[in-house]
Amino acid sequence: MKRVAVHRLDGIDALVLDEAPVPQPASGEVRLRVNAVGLGFVDGLLIAGQYQWKPPLPYVPGGEIAGTIDAVGEGVTGWSAGQRVVAWRMGGGLAEYCTVPTGALVAVPDRVPLETAAAVVLDYATADYALNVRGRLQPGETVFVLGANGGVGGAAMQIARANGAIPVAGVSAGHRRDAAMASGAMATVDLSAPGWRDELRTVLSGKAPDVVVDPLGGPLTEPAFRSLAKRGRHLVIGFAAGGIPALPVNLALLKNADLLGVDIRDFAESEPDRFAQRVKTLLDRIARGELASPPICKHDFAASTDAFRSLQRRDRSGKPVIALQSG
Repeated sequence: MKRVAVHRLDGIDALVLDEAPVPQPASGEVRLRVNAVGLGFVDGLLIAGQYQWKPPLPYVPGGEIAGTIDAVGEGVTGWSAGQRVVAWRMGGGLAEYCTVPTGALVAVPDRVPLETAAAVVLDYATADYALNVRGRLQPGETVFVLGANGGVGGAAMQIARANGAIPVAGVSAGHRRDAAMASGAMATVDLSAPGWRDELRTVLSGKAPDVVVDPLGGPLTEPAFRSLAKRGRHLVIGFAAGGIPALPVNLALLKNADLLGVDIRDFAESEPDRFAQRVKTLLDRIARGELASPPICKHDFAASTDAFRSLQRRDRSGKPVIALQSG
């Protein structure tokens, strides 16, 4: 089979298209014929050796995997060849076939394309876990989303709005306001403007957000935390802006507020059944039209390098998804 792999953790330039034997499913596993793989910020870190976990080599990237079950291993029940599924793993997806433990599988509804499922599985699950589990979001609350034009940010706005909350999008430049509104924002704030905290108060009619969704880190974290309402919740998801900020802890006391880490990997590994059920619910809501599908930037398998480069571009439109096979 063909695959994309790195034989050294040296970033995008180390990606190669090579061949490997078709894997055989072990006990408790299935083999997928991979149709589509979504890419996110973590994938770029992994192939560069910049993630907290260093994968063994050779490493096949791509963990947001959608495909069709091709074969089942010994002892597998409840799953059969031909079923459309999605899974999230720490890599292995950018190959024509891969094996996945059955505990990581989620069935994809017929109305949801596999490319959409690959784009949804991690970003929407992260936003859902952040808002509904860690953030205890309530209807009528206001959610301020940093990095609103990114995958997790866009998903957070969709989920907040569908759950009866009020999403406000923090965008990196004024011209990106329209895209944020199309993704579900009720209002936008230009984070590149010096007075963005004043603009935030204005769009909220003098009030403060109840929840901050923060996948960016860097210099935006402290002013966003200062902008929280009393008893607010600041959800730390990542550091896509490149810096890990320091926060004066007296702010938590003054605000009577929570600073909450959101580690979706820990959730998926420690509570796999609950994680799978939440992903299934998200896919079902997309199938019913309660949540919008994310915009997708589609790349061919042979052009996987271009898909990884698109992760570095702030002006990209949509979630990078690599299409391996139709389905």
